[in-house]
Amino acid sequence: MAKKKFDYFHYFKQISEIICEAAEFLHRVLRDFDGNALQKSIDYMHEIEHRADCAKHEMTQLLAHEFITPIEREDIVALAQELDNVVDKLEDVLLRIYMFGVKAIREEAVAFSGVIVKCSGELDKVMAEFKNFKNSATIRDGIVAVNHYESDGDALLVENIRMLSASAVPDREFYIWTDIYEHLEECLDACEDVADIIESVIMKNT
Repeated sequence: MAKKKFDYFHYFKQISEIICEAAEFLHRVLRDFDGNALQKSIDYMHEIEHRADCAKHEMTQLLAHEFITPIEREDIVALAQELDNVVDKLEDVLLRIYMFGVKAIREEAVAFSGVIVKCSGELDKVMAEFKNFKNSATIRDGIVAVNHYESDGDALLVENIRMLSASAVPDREFYIWTDIYEHLEECLDACEDVADIIESVIMKNT
């Protein structure tokens, strides 16, 4: 009996769903912030990140033994790495909040995480279409949407830091929230990096 080939597109979709779960969880933690429950939230986020790592490890092990792949091996590896990077970036935000001993979450951070939820949702739609990328009528629109949300993140970063500066917060608070905003924006950068690889795959194969 012939060995069943690994479904890389299913794997990519699986990780995009994990990204959505992590983004939505981060948003809930920030929106309904409870400092006493922060360690439990970090532990749960780490469980999400671990699931992404395990799926990536399984995929790379199988990839090492396959001769024929649906797209170039280098693209599979790069895409897997960037998808994993999104989850890592989302976890990093909670770790920053813990390390800095943040006691309350600014409304601007909650709005920022809301944009990340929307961006990850668009990325998940792109992944759902990726297996049909040669004929999909919507995948390019999804890539554009991800890029749009990343641009929104750039604007939010600038505006939020400007608001911090204008409100004359203490230096320590300015440093803390500048760092957190930068890490929130990096989540959107990571989503765009995934979309850029997919766009490159489309251009090379159509």
